[in-house]
Amino acid sequence: MHSRERTFRTEAIVLRRKDFGEADRILTLFTPEFGKIRALAKGIRKPASRKAGHLELYTRSKLLVAKGRDMDIVTQAETVESYRPLREDLLRSSYGSYCADLIDKFTPDDYENLPLYDLLARALDWLCESSDLQLTTRYYELQLLGMSGYQPELFHCVVKGEEIVAEDQFFNPAEGGVICPRCGENYVGAFPISLNALKVLRFMQNNSYESLRELKLSVTVHQELERVMQRAINFHLERQLKSAEFVKLVRRIN
Repeated sequence: MHSRERTFRTEAIVLRRKDFGEADRILTLFTPEFGKIRALAKGIRKPASRKAGHLELYTRSKLLVAKGRDMDIVTQAETVESYRPLREDLLRSSYGSYCADLIDKFTPDDYENLPLYDLLARALDWLCESSDLQLTTRYYELQLLGMSGYQPELFHCVVKGEEIVAEDQFFNPAEGGVICPRCGENYVGAFPISLNALKVLRFMQNNSYESLRELKLSVTVHQELERVMQRAINFHLERQLKSAEFVKLVRRIN
């Protein structure tokens, strides 16, 4: 973990923001070197604020930050990447919000994780132009779980350790992955996963995002993948994310 100087420069993605006082905002920032930090942006809600446009949600910016007594203070901000499509399209925006929320929930404060920062920056890029937002998000979720130490086992039965054969299986988040039909039948907390869905998860676990572009999934496989990933994520976070529900709501009205 890097210790911070009295003033320091960092790149950051804005994960969350909360109005504070008359004209200020408290920002939750994800940075490459310092992990997740909170900082105050003074006067940002005033009409004349120069910083406002550079500190929108999910914007990636270069910041100059001063260490305050109680909280760091953003003194300068300059946009690196605004991810404009996420601002202009409600559905893309809801996915962007969910991806930012996931990283926020999976990362402790002040804990450096450069691979996760890069993953989020790339995911926001992908969401700007993806023609399959669900698949893009499933890929992001799976990579995020892996980088956070929760990579699901998709090739061997987590109960007996034997290699999985090509057939429908069971999945159990508490055990950390796939359970073969013999073990899974009466296993508490295990639920069915189809061979098709499992194949897609395996492919995503072992391949680059670019290689997903060729995949065309049926509605039922999409639904199943979302269900599997949501159950895994909810298990590790011990709660359901409101942002995940919001994505579903927006999808229904779009």
